Parts: sequence; C-alpha cells; structure tokens
Amino acid sequence: MNRSDGGSAPAVDPLGEAVIDRDGMRGLVGVLRARGLTVIGPTLREEALVLAELESADQLPYGWGVELDAGKYRLCRRTDGAAFANSAGPQSWKTFLHPARVRQWRAERTEDGLTVEADSAAAPRFAFLGVRPCDLRAIAVQDRVLGTGPHPDPVYRSRRSGAFIVSVECTEPGGTCFCVSMGAGPAAGPGYDLVLTELADPGDHRFWMRAGTPEGAEVLAELPTREVDETTRAAARRAVGAAADRMGRAMPGTDLRRLMADTLEAPRWDDVAARCLSCGNCTMVCPTCFCTTTEDVTDLTGDHAERWRLWDSCFDLDFSLLSGGPVRSSPQSRYRQWLTHKLGTWYDQFGSSGCVGCGRCLVWCPVGIDITEEAAALHDWTLRAETESP
Repeated sequence: MNRSDGGSAPAVDPLGEAVIDRDGMRGLVGVLRARGLTVIGPTLREEALVLAELESADQLPYGWGVELDAGKYRLCRRTDGAAFANSAGPQSWKTFLHPARVRQWRAERTEDGLTVEADSAAAPRFAFLGVRPCDLRAIAVQDRVLGTGPHPDPVYRSRRSGAFIVSVECTEPGGTCFCVSMGAGPAAGPGYDLVLTELADPGDHRFWMRAGTPEGAEVLAELPTREVDETTRAAARRAVGAAADRMGRAMPGTDLRRLMADTLEAPRWDDVAARCLSCGNCTMVCPTCFCTTTEDVTDLTGDHAERWRLWDSCFDLDFSLLSGGPVRSSPQSRYRQWLTHKLGTWYDQFGSSGCVGCGRCLVWCPVGIDITEEAAALHDWTLRAETESP
C-alpha cells in the first residue's frame, strides 16, 4: 500500500516534447506571464529556498542545493549550475492554494444598521514552476480533500481553477526524502501541464520537457526548443532512476494503515511524546494538512469587525476543545492522532495516504522527530509482540 517501483518513465504519453536550455527557461517564464499568469517558483531568500513570484527565470536558484537531516536545513553551493537539484523547502504549494490567512467577511456599523460584506477578492491565476513529484501528489490529495465532495472549499477551488503546473522530476533527493516508499516519486505522476527533467552537464545545461495537457503543448510550442535526442532521454531517465535508489529515508515495507490501527496502545507513543514539543511545525509545513479555525476581530470602536480563517493544528491543545475540556489533553494523544490520521485513517476519509514522503516534517521539527523512524519502531513492536505471544 505504501510502495512504489520508483520508475523513471513518463507517467503519460506526452502531447509534445522538446529540449530547452536556460534561454528556453527564460522564455517559459515570459510566455506564462504574457498569458496573465502569476508565476511562482523557487528562489533564494534569507538563506533558504522559498517559493515566491518570479519575474524572470534568472531568479531561479541556479547552483544552489540543500543539506537536510532531521531538525537541520542548510544551503550549500553546488559544483554545477542546476536550478532544481535541491529538495523541498519549508513552503509547499499549499501556501498559495490553501492560504494560511483568509478573510471571510467584514462588517461595518453605520447609521442605518449593520452592513456585512463577504470577501470576494478574485484569486490570481497561478503558474507553479518547479512542482516536485511529491508535491504534485500532495496537490492531488488536497484536490480530493478541499476541491471535491458535497462541500468543496470555494477559496481552494477558485485558486486551484486554471492553475498551470510545471512539474520537475527529482534527480537529487535529500537526506530526509522518502517519496519512493510512499509511491509519490521521484518520477512525476499525472496532474501536470508540463514536466521537465534537468540535466546540468558541463557545456550543455538542458531540460527535457514534455506536455501533459493541450495547454501545456501550446506553451511548449511558443518556446525556443531543439529536437529531443535519445541520448538526452536516456540520461534523464537514468538520473531519475538513480534518484529512486538514493532516498535518505524509507517507510517500513508494510501496510501502514493496518500498522496504525494495530499499535494504538504501543509504548512507543509515550517515548515520542517525551520528545514532542506540540509546536505544530510538522502540520504547518506538511503539504497536505488542511485543518483551520476561525477568528473574529474588531477595532477599538466596535464599528468594524472581520472574520478570518486561519490554519490550525491538531497539536494545539484547544483544537479538540469541547465544553468539558480538550479531548486530547496529552502530547501523546495529539501526536498519535496526527500520525494515525496521516498514515492510517486518511484512507478511510479520502482513499489514500495523507503522506507523500517529502520529509518536511523531519527537517522542520525542532527536536528532529523522524516519522519514518517512529513508523519503523511501531512495526518492530508488532513483530516482537507476534513472536512473544503464546
């Protein structure tokens, strides 16, 4: 249920393919902006690779990589000029599709009474440049959670509608990546308009680009390109295939949904609770966590009020607050809720895992709690329990 062959072949037959160079990448950003799209991509800012609006492809982090471990994130210089040979940063595309703060309505007290106005600001049409396969899967997960069903989220749907996605296959996994064991990479799955594989060879820095939709094919046709040769195809496939063999982490090869259900009383939960700060960092950086709360604010006169929707976390003590107090009052119960939902009961709700193996929760945990280590410890406990049972 949580395994993948890590294959490097394109997920679908391309509607068009070509090779572009750095000038072609400049052309790509220019074409997308000319179509009225707000281009978002990775760029260097304040000693981190962040997602921000790009006015030019020259703002991409050419020549920069990252060193990752549990509780550790460091920028490093690469020996080549690759733009996308780095692992996921602290942000995900959730930041733009499911924003951390959304005003829902505002109210004004006037001489004629109270006027309430729903917030209806038009969302920009985004072009996401550099969506990694794990994040492409995360967008698909959030599409099911927030974009479909009997009560879809209108904010998410308005921002997701018309979004143009340029995915980048992974050739340089980080020390905390485990997308292969979650079936989410390093080759790109479906859902992109364009997908590229970067080859930063000396003297021939190029990108093998394929279209996945008619709109993607239209954009590709507007770029300065050269014909694809079999050498480039083969090199790109080898690079992605090699990345599948260099994952820094892996989930245990077992049915994670069953594992979570069978270990609710395992002593390991007390062990992790002794280390967990209940800060909620893991939920904030997770590309699929979606919980929110609401907050009403008013000015000092009482004549103006607003309601805001904010990201929330199941690690917050008040998240499960009822009239008699919080349902999950201990760090142990809150961590267990998060992990068993992410790897287990998410299947019951949405038909898939809630984890895509991006590793962000490891990197941005202040005490370096490792979700793969915790799952492996629970698996080991079940094996010992089986051998010790009469």
